Amino acid sequence: MSQTARQMSIGMNILGFGAHASAWRKAEVPANAYLDVEYYRNIARISERGCLDAIFLADGPALAGDIAQHPAGRLEPTVLLTAVALATRHIGVIATASSSYNDPFNLARRFSSLDHISGGRAAWNVVTNAGDAAAQNFGLAGAPRHVDRYARADEFIDVTLKLWDSWEDDAIIGNAASGQFADPHKVHSIDFVGEHFSVKGPLNLPRSPQGRPVLVQAGSSEGGKALGSRYADAIFTTQTTLPDGQAFYQEMKQRARQWGRNPDHLKIMPGLSTVIASTEAEARARFDELNAYSGEAGLVQQLAFRIGLPPDELDLDAPLPWERIGPVSEFERGSHGFLEAQLNLARRENLTIRELSRRILVGHRLLVGTPEQVADTLEHWFRAGAADGFNIMPDMFPSGVEVFVDQVVPLLQQRGVFRREYTGSTLRDHLGLPYPASQYQRAAEAV
Repeated sequence: MSQTARQMSIGMNILGFGAHASAWRKAEVPANAYLDVEYYRNIARISERGCLDAIFLADGPALAGDIAQHPAGRLEPTVLLTAVALATRHIGVIATASSSYNDPFNLARRFSSLDHISGGRAAWNVVTNAGDAAAQNFGLAGAPRHVDRYARADEFIDVTLKLWDSWEDDAIIGNAASGQFADPHKVHSIDFVGEHFSVKGPLNLPRSPQGRPVLVQAGSSEGGKALGSRYADAIFTTQTTLPDGQAFYQEMKQRARQWGRNPDHLKIMPGLSTVIASTEAEARARFDELNAYSGEAGLVQQLAFRIGLPPDELDLDAPLPWERIGPVSEFERGSHGFLEAQLNLARRENLTIRELSRRILVGHRLLVGTPEQVADTLEHWFRAGAADGFNIMPDMFPSGVEVFVDQVVPLLQQRGVFRREYTGSTLRDHLGLPYPASQYQRAAEAV
């Protein structure tokens, strides 16, 4: 195989005990394992054994879920991933943080610190938070409108990138004999004044090992697409059908071109929830066993939340009540991307509520099957121009990550679409992204 052959990227999304809400009931690990750093270190080491690009932690600044029925609460992801990074050597660490309820200076410093500590393996997944519960933890009556959240996010990212660039690459001289530590002309105030933020700078940390942390964006709304195509290195997205995946892929690459970017430097990574076993029948039995803990009502409740309708008002054997579902652009209660992905799948295949609830976990496409079937769908989407890589969400941990690494990854390696070993030390290396020139280097080169 050519050394320059295109290969996919794969992230492992650690959603509590797994993508299935009842995974904790299977008791593969203790019920308090999600508060134990060794739980995450174990998943990261297994993922690293498979040469995966990164592990990924979702997050939100509010207590979510039914605490009476499911484990709730999360460790702060940048703190947790610092501990994980010190227990691994290669795998990237991607933490979610909200642009709605943080400030750019503190967040830029936090992620730059994680990048320094991990040796260049850190990434920030930018999100805006839709729920009122998060807003009420920060002195607001309710969440800002979708358009306002994304306007703030755009300015937030602009400030953060300027702070990460505020030290030039060669600012540190470190001449012990002369006593000069740094060149003050290469450490810059940013003097930013905008609609949402006023930040003098510079950042109180030098430029990090990979220039700046990788920037990930998760959102398929109009605001999310504009933000991701302009700034992101990778987009985690939600398409559930191949035509939708191909259309999104082409749209985002074209949007990147319109910003003057190289579209190859924007990685499109759809999510895939997996339930894997040696045979399809065994995989279905594994899925049914998890479903039995909460009953069909648990799956329907997830679906109802995503589409913004009460579950007790849904007829399980009828199609979606299309007359009650307004335009996606007007949906303020949750993710536009998740809503659109589910509506498109239901419309394309004329699914009932019951059928749709068994095709979606945590808002993403679900595949229940064998390692070969999982490898087939990943390869197909990759070669068909619907993805540069994938964000994998196993049904439960640790067995779900073990079967993926030990049985799916070798198939992808045999087919020449995934690495057999790490060839670089940073997350940018894994993703095939170049070292980013700072704004000062770009300005000097333009003269």
